[in-house]
Amino acid sequence: MATHLIIYDGICNLCVNFVKALEQIDGGKIFSYLPMQDLEGLSKWQITVADCELGMLLIDLQAPATNRWQGSNAAEQIAKLLPLGNLAVSFYQFLPGLKPLGDLTYIQVRDNRYQLFGKRDQLYNSLYSEVCDTNCKQFSTLPQKAQ
Repeated sequence: MATHLIIYDGICNLCVNFVKALEQIDGGKIFSYLPMQDLEGLSKWQITVADCELGMLLIDLQAPATNRWQGSNAAEQIAKLLPLGNLAVSFYQFLPGLKPLGDLTYIQVRDNRYQLFGKRDQLYNSLYSEVCDTNCKQFSTLPQKAQ
């Protein structure tokens, strides 16, 4: 049974390919998945659309109220949970300037993901997900920040 929940953009090509890669690596042992477009599922975790605008989320299912990560911090925590990931993340965080650069890169990719990687026509539900039912209300894009 999964110990962590990843909340991802189910219509973003980059995000969906990331989830598919994790499914192959993990097989549902560590991670389960919930698309950001599942508004009912989000409400179960007290997560809003505005929260999702800040990027993917990772929730530790053993301490969901206190152990949550978002954006580049979520990506780092996901990597730490994978084999050899802790070593890679420690090295990444150790090198001067790399963590801030990674954080800025995440924000740029997050805010431009549809333009950079495209958008799916249909919502992707993971094989290891809290599935969005037929009443799933989708928001097609997240608002872009003013320049």
